[in-house]
Amino acid sequence: MPPSRLRPKPGSKAGGARRRTAPPPRLLGLTGTNAAGKGEAAAFFMKRGFAYLSLSDVLRGELSKRGLEASRDNLIRTGNALRRRCGADILARRVLRRVRGDTIIDSIRNPAEVARLRTRPGFRLLAVDAPVAIRFERARRRGRDESALTLEEFAAKEREERSGDTGAQQLHLCLRLADATVINDSTLEHFHKKLEALL
Repeated sequence: MPPSRLRPKPGSKAGGARRRTAPPPRLLGLTGTNAAGKGEAAAFFMKRGFAYLSLSDVLRGELSKRGLEASRDNLIRTGNALRRRCGADILARRVLRRVRGDTIIDSIRNPAEVARLRTRPGFRLLAVDAPVAIRFERARRRGRDESALTLEEFAAKEREERSGDTGAQQLHLCLRLADATVINDSTLEHFHKKLEALL
């Protein structure tokens, strides 16, 4: 048969062109110290098309089932208990089942969670931090149950979270694993400019 009369097979493209596959969704993880501005960072990326998931929301669901208040102490205790019983990456595993498209994943507090999330192509970890005195004032103004009425108590609570137990929170190690760190110690506008530079 003359070449001019050859027809491509059904489903193939003429000229042997390959079908382009869609790029994997962008996954951006958030870790950081208490009241550093992770919520503001999440809101910034959500306005740019990212869906939002939070490891803390998994814990809030657990507390709701048990009829317990979603206080910071309860969140910490429940998270640590789940990690010890089901594996240190349990919260990340549960959240990954819900990822659809570009997603911001908040409240990462254990290196095993980071390792699990890095199994997905395109994952990047962003750390948000600020001086402790600034963060204490922010936490006080937002009025949540922080179980810390003074700056000293606030700082002591953070030291408790720097555990050597792999089944507990290890926030200090997550900060070291970050692909980028943003210091939120000025205005919201300045913070947004720093986040914009990461896109």
